[in-house]
Amino acid sequence: MARDQIDMTPIASRDELVAWFAAGCKPRSAFRIGTEHEKFPFTLDGNRPVPYDGRRGIRALLEGMQLLLGWDPIVENGNIIGMFDVTGGGAISLEPGGQFELSGAPVEDVHHTCSELMAHLAQVKQIAAPLGIGFLGLGMTPAWSRAEIPVMPKGRYRIMTAYMPKVGGHGLDMMYRTCTVQTNLDFASEADMVKKLRVGLALQPVATAIFANSPFTEGRPNGFLSFRSEIWRDTDPDRTGMLPWAFEPGMGFERYVDYALDVPMYFVKRGESYIDVAGQSFRDLIQGRLAALPGEHATISDWANHVTTIFPEVRLKRYLEMRGADGGPWRRLPALPAYWAGILYDDTALDAAWELVKGWSAEARQALRDDVPRLGFAARIHGRSVLDLAKATLALAEEGLARRRRLDRAGRDERRYLAPIKEYVARGFTPAEELLAKYANDWHGSVAPVFQEYAY
Repeated sequence: MARDQIDMTPIASRDELVAWFAAGCKPRSAFRIGTEHEKFPFTLDGNRPVPYDGRRGIRALLEGMQLLLGWDPIVENGNIIGMFDVTGGGAISLEPGGQFELSGAPVEDVHHTCSELMAHLAQVKQIAAPLGIGFLGLGMTPAWSRAEIPVMPKGRYRIMTAYMPKVGGHGLDMMYRTCTVQTNLDFASEADMVKKLRVGLALQPVATAIFANSPFTEGRPNGFLSFRSEIWRDTDPDRTGMLPWAFEPGMGFERYVDYALDVPMYFVKRGESYIDVAGQSFRDLIQGRLAALPGEHATISDWANHVTTIFPEVRLKRYLEMRGADGGPWRRLPALPAYWAGILYDDTALDAAWELVKGWSAEARQALRDDVPRLGFAARIHGRSVLDLAKATLALAEEGLARRRRLDRAGRDERRYLAPIKEYVARGFTPAEELLAKYANDWHGSVAPVFQEYAY
């Protein structure tokens, strides 16, 4: 989850919130790619969850990483909960159940993303191996019950943990038992944002199928290919979903602001303290009428933090976040930014993608999103299979990356990073189906081998 913002500039009007989003517009020359990925730490002895405290816990891991990297520690109530690279812009943070997240720096191309990822995994291994900690690349923990998973000492997660069961059946599973990889991309203008948001929303289920990698729960098949994606369908309807209104006339920064204002808050942060205002209105905070904090007015920090507590399939901040993919092995992680940058950062590919999806109705998009977690490539929209759409959109991404012509030192462009997902699409089955086949055959009905075969 995002690092909390610190900007105590008061907010007096809705227009200032619109301007905050609009400030994300960048010239194309300044477009960057940011990649975030989460992974499950586990004990090499016994494949168990890793507690926060203790000689071989998450705290020790973070303290070791901080000493190795020299990044600024993020501390809450005396507990290290992450770190931030003030020069490059990257960060390491903890998800609620100890999932270890790298929020990559904004970089120029997927080559840099891959280099950053390889360096991070090497650094993490250097610190984790002596602690007896490994990391697993799956979309959902395959073996542990929710009760077995430790709780990280972060105030915002305590508030969310109390609130989630009030608004959905799977919110706590989302927090404690899932991992994702996402990519963050820029926009040049409001119109560019709208087009990319619409294409991203429509095609998010296709990306979910391509990266589907969470077929196990508590040691057994759960009946889904991406149970992580299914979990999001029953987490909190106020702050999740496919944003059907984003396809309506008049869509822009103002419309997204109105949506975000209608999403109930979780917390207000003052100093290191998280004040529980779960379910209350940001509009009331702007006007100084929040029941829990009478007279307290909203700041830019409050808005930036509130926006990070909204979880649609594509999220607008001062960039766009593509949020549909399950976490996976390291080879697949650079494929996600390659896929989306190839489609969204090339005008010809973006136009072709819009032509592909613009005729889809809101109902058809929703049905596709509902079907993909269980059916994967077999799901259909307007008579067309997701496998066919995966082939078509991968072709668009390849063409877009070829035209981008961002070369590494060996003269290779970014298309090579698509290879791991092209293999699955060519064979017509998802990573989850590969896992299920191994479970039924080579693994003899046990998920235990996944901790070796899918460890980083």
